[in-house]
Amino acid sequence: MTNRLLQMSGVVADLLYQVDAVPASGEEAIVTGFSIKPGGGFNAMVAAKRAGMMVFYGGAIGSGPFAKTVREGLNTEGIPFLRPQDLARDQGCCTVMIEPEGERTFVASDGAEGHVTDEDLAQISFADFGWTLLSGYTLHYPGSRDALHRWLSADERIGKLIFDPSPIVASLPHEVVQAVMHRASWISANAREAAVLSGHSDPVAAARALAETRRDDGGAIVRVGEDGCILAQPGALHHIPPYRVQAVDTNGAGDTHVGSFIARLALGDTPNEAAAYANVAAALSTTQPGPATAPTDGAVANARNKKEAG
Repeated sequence: MTNRLLQMSGVVADLLYQVDAVPASGEEAIVTGFSIKPGGGFNAMVAAKRAGMMVFYGGAIGSGPFAKTVREGLNTEGIPFLRPQDLARDQGCCTVMIEPEGERTFVASDGAEGHVTDEDLAQISFADFGWTLLSGYTLHYPGSRDALHRWLSADERIGKLIFDPSPIVASLPHEVVQAVMHRASWISANAREAAVLSGHSDPVAAARALAETRRDDGGAIVRVGEDGCILAQPGALHHIPPYRVQAVDTNGAGDTHVGSFIARLALGDTPNEAAAYANVAAALSTTQPGPATAPTDGAVANARNKKEAG
């Protein structure tokens, strides 16, 4: 059970545009490439699976062309989905504009994955999973927020909860943030998200503050891009150095980091070891175009061996 991850964050279809530059208001982007692939909550699941974990999807799958893309992606990766199909809605989508240096810009709209009821949650046996992942996006959607808030506030056992606040964390209702922060064992955020949650603009101070009240020997990870990440637990703080690569697409790198980190913790690594692994996996994911480009465990091991030998 400890090696089983339940993903409660929604999977969407990513509409990926390679652009010369993100257009200014009223202008049009010059597009050099386009594809449609599963994204959103899919990325972290793929990362955890490739790092050696059993992964299950607890969000919704709709009906329509975007849902078909998502369903095929889950089947290809061997990730079971636990809820019946939503026949009333297609899956949500996210337009991702990727600039030549790898930076990405999002415009998203939810679909089936943004709708969760108390009855939906009652279909899932949360005690069967050692780890649970939840993002701020799922708590943001009006169609899922209330049911998830009640779930987080109830006494039902939830496997070690990892909260990924996501870029929209500043728009989440205060009471919802308080509920998920109370239940979370680990928080995994980028520096901007960590500043919103903690009130500290300095990533070190933010990581320390977010780690103070974690549950179950948990803590906080603050990702600082090319500088690696800050790992904090009550009474301890470490800077985990980066793995240097030439990035071509940073879309999904944060998801790869959190999924890899969870998997390595579940497999017995210390938090420091898991964070070092996640840094390498996230870096390698940026060397390929696409949102779900997490490397295999063998590829991470090979990269780490080359670094040590060099």
